[in-house]
Amino acid sequence: MRVVIAPDKFKGSLSAPEVAEHLATGLLAGFGSSGIETTRIPVADGGEGTIDAAIGSGFTRRTTTVTGPLGQAVKADFAVKSTEAVIEMAAASGLALLPEGPTSETAKTATSIGTGELIRAALDLGCRKIILGVGGSANTDAGAGVLQGLGAVFLDGNGNELPGGGAALAQLKTIDFANFDVRIEATEIVLASDVDNPLLGASGAPAIFGPQKGATPDDVAELDRALQNFVDVLAATTGPDAKYAAKAPGAGAAGGVGYIAIAALKAERRPGIDVVLEFTELEQKLKGADLVITGEGSLDEQSLLGKTPMGVSRAAAKAGVPVIAVCGRSTLSREQLTDAGFHTVHALTDLEDDVQKCIAEAGPLLEQLGKHIGVYLAERTENKEYLNV
Repeated sequence: MRVVIAPDKFKGSLSAPEVAEHLATGLLAGFGSSGIETTRIPVADGGEGTIDAAIGSGFTRRTTTVTGPLGQAVKADFAVKSTEAVIEMAAASGLALLPEGPTSETAKTATSIGTGELIRAALDLGCRKIILGVGGSANTDAGAGVLQGLGAVFLDGNGNELPGGGAALAQLKTIDFANFDVRIEATEIVLASDVDNPLLGASGAPAIFGPQKGATPDDVAELDRALQNFVDVLAATTGPDAKYAAKAPGAGAAGGVGYIAIAALKAERRPGIDVVLEFTELEQKLKGADLVITGEGSLDEQSLLGKTPMGVSRAAAKAGVPVIAVCGRSTLSREQLTDAGFHTVHALTDLEDDVQKCIAEAGPLLEQLGKHIGVYLAERTENKEYLNV
């Protein structure tokens, strides 16, 4: 029997590779080490954990020092395979890199420059396809920092260079592209994002995502005006397409980094899970499998909107392989789970009522679930009852 284990992370507890390892350990203990083979494929939906998924599928981890969201030096990982790179924006420009957490001040001053520097580091290694996974960003700067990281210079009316952050863009008068990295023109950029918000307005990046980053209502209004000025100056510099890009679905992703990816980097926006499943080659690895196990920390309404378990479930259904899910907890009904394609669902809360213990002891509990699944499979191996699609 061959079982493909393709989970996302259990946020706050375990990375996707760790989840897969614990499940495999439990499966082998329950089924018996002979007669069962596991293929572990850590996956993600384009946000946090995307680098782990890339490393698990044969990419090489690289580390470089870049500018963090508040201007501090941070070490950030990315992944490379031949001429392809996978970049996780949060590694350079994430909320987790704010020393004291998000505040009104950081909402206005956090920059995405480190993400641009990561892109440049990938270009230096000869990469000509870059997958940019966004999510968990600290900035609301419309991706201005990304351009700065690639060599653009932002100037006010007196010719002074602007500091980073979205609020400073209110003073922007000129963008100097003289030293911009021209290699980007010959590079394919894929924006891995499920966010479809525009850049500005009531459903834009400042209004919808700014409060999560510490922005007050006054900050939101200030940032929206500043980003509008950025769009106007960029359009005056590069052409009217920059104005249209601000209204494009996904422009509001990652504090507006989606905007600059579309407007200046000519990125193709694709659902994060589709991008990850493609580079992990899940479809090919499902051939000949008897069962797929997927999951994430919380299986809920958000999961149904294109998160990892749904993507894996669709791929498994296409391959004709039954799929089960494991999770920390599930808030979905039996009908919803069945409609999503899951044969069964096993939650840590089935074993332990205390959610905090589930978070703290996720590894051992996952091994218990894996063992339970392994025993169940062993009991039904002869007649294949459990494995009927």
